[in-house]
Amino acid sequence: MTTSENAEDSLRERVASRLPVMPPAERRVAEYLRDNAQAIIFSTAEEIGDATGTSDATVVRTSKNLGYSGLPDLKRSIGQQIMNATRPSVRLNQRIDGAGKETATLLDHVFSEAGERLAETLRITPQDQFDQAVDLLIGARQVLAFGVGLSEIPARFLYMKMNRLGYPTRFVGAAGFLLADGLLGLRAQDVVVIYAPARLTTELNVVLDHAASVGAETILVTDSLGPALAARVTVTLPAVHSATGYTAEAFSSLLMTDCLLLGVASRDRERATAGSELLHTLRAALVAEGNERGRNAARRRVAPEETS
Repeated sequence: MTTSENAEDSLRERVASRLPVMPPAERRVAEYLRDNAQAIIFSTAEEIGDATGTSDATVVRTSKNLGYSGLPDLKRSIGQQIMNATRPSVRLNQRIDGAGKETATLLDHVFSEAGERLAETLRITPQDQFDQAVDLLIGARQVLAFGVGLSEIPARFLYMKMNRLGYPTRFVGAAGFLLADGLLGLRAQDVVVIYAPARLTTELNVVLDHAASVGAETILVTDSLGPALAARVTVTLPAVHSATGYTAEAFSSLLMTDCLLLGVASRDRERATAGSELLHTLRAALVAEGNERGRNAARRRVAPEETS
């Protein structure tokens, strides 16, 4: 039995156990989800509602009645299993076929999934965990942003923006032996922000173990590793992944990072303002220096002509 078949069986089992007690409208949705398991990861709540003669709200309620946190959770559960069991080239064609060939349809699907990911990330983000993460960043001696592969994108973004706010921050995105060099300066008053969507890698284990050994705090931004790593990190923040691959892996993580940065800036405006002013001053100096060099070069080109 393939992994995707396992995912469908899980959905079928949930539908079978809950169907008798569901209202008629939710029953229609549940049966549709059961019979179109692989297709629904490319469908919006509105499209499923239209197909079942119900509404998008009914689709969401049905997903929750089946034991999922919502439609995005249901789609991720099935989509992740299918992606794990399918070759990349096949997955690419599935995404293209699922989105349709008309530009308008493609836009609808991509923006719909983006909205679902952000809404679900917001819904499942604990306010106290977010506040604690902001406190940790503000109080850190130094922040270390860690991300490998596509997770390097939000990690680099955090590194650049935190420095601009006046908080010393380093970026580490190396794998293998080079990672050891990036971890050498970690201290007890530091905070490590880890971007790791779904895979528990050797590098991630080493970062967590070393942070624990020196007494550094850790903030994990993840799609599905929260339960597995809850006992090993200080704070966990969700970043809901794409079930279809329509939207970028780092999309939710970048938005969560934006929230953290705004939280830091709003809590320590004086420091953030000073960092912004220094950045402006340095940029102005670079522009002035560049203009002066350009004028000097122009004078050197003109001088021989004037003396000839």
